[in-house]
Amino acid sequence: MLTTSTRLKIQGILKRISRGESVTLAERIYVNKFAEHDRTVSSWLSRARRMQLQDSPSQGLDGFLADLDLGSQDEGDRYRGDLGDWFGNAASWLRRD
Repeated sequence: MLTTSTRLKIQGILKRISRGESVTLAERIYVNKFAEHDRTVSSWLSRARRMQLQDSPSQGLDGFLADLDLGSQDEGDRYRGDLGDWFGNAASWLRRD
């Protein structure tokens, strides 16, 4: 459980991360320490990193999907090829469907 002052400090750091503003190494270590032990903080950190990668705030369905906090937070982990090729290496029971 986080104290109010700790939560506010973490959320302030995460807000700066999501905006792409400067964050010190000590602040990153501080947030990561809590993220390793608290799922909520880990989720906040994932969302802040994902918001940092987005060009503009999402609206409508894109905003809803972003709020679900699904997928990878790394830009390089997104698949940008043909979906059929991606499933081409799947097990045979999956390819036939």
